[in-house]
Amino acid sequence: MKALSPPSRPFNFRLWFALPLSLMALLLLIDPGPVDMAISNLFYEPGIGFVGRHSFFLEDILHDRAKQAVIVIGVLAIVGFVISLLPTRLRQYRRSLGYLVLALALCTSLVTPLKALTNVQCPWSLEQYGGDQVHTPLLSKRPATDKPGRCWPGGHASAGFSLLALFFMLRDRRPRAARAALIGALALGAVFSLGRTMQGAHFMSHNLWTLLFDWCISLICYRLVLYRQLVSAPHPIRK
Repeated sequence: MKALSPPSRPFNFRLWFALPLSLMALLLLIDPGPVDMAISNLFYEPGIGFVGRHSFFLEDILHDRAKQAVIVIGVLAIVGFVISLLPTRLRQYRRSLGYLVLALALCTSLVTPLKALTNVQCPWSLEQYGGDQVHTPLLSKRPATDKPGRCWPGGHASAGFSLLALFFMLRDRRPRAARAALIGALALGAVFSLGRTMQGAHFMSHNLWTLLFDWCISLICYRLVLYRQLVSAPHPIRK
């Protein structure tokens, strides 16, 4: 008889799902534009542009190479999952690897259709930063333009924040590694977000939305795929 997997460590799903949803609602009710611009202004010099716009480190290393490294992680997860379908040592991790592949795929694939749907302009395209486009809040109607924006939510930040899935993948088997993965994913996503903000590619709130989306996706997938509730053993019937 196959042994039952041990139950997952307790997790307050209601709280950790309600918090990001509440923050999303707040971002919709209160336009973060003034705060976004105040932050972006720190990295913009009139007549010159954004300080990181043509930075080799920010573009080639922190953007291109770092994103490729995250893609490698995704490819390794897919390979591991495929191998786990065979009678190998990875078979015991099949569900965990399947979760990781699913969560990473959903986190990273959500960005492109949302960008096409919202048409939000990048800071470097706006009039106040040397461009020719008009800034509009997220839910406002976009002015007619031949150059629709593709900047909400933050795409590069998704490469970092998508690794939040590693936290949920590890939390029941390796709690310490899970905490390290959580800190690492948040730090990496924050660094990616700051880098793109310095380049004028995104406002900071664009990347905050990415964090909220990726957390919710990883959480929902964890609840559906990996989370195992404690099942009380039935009481014996007394005769």
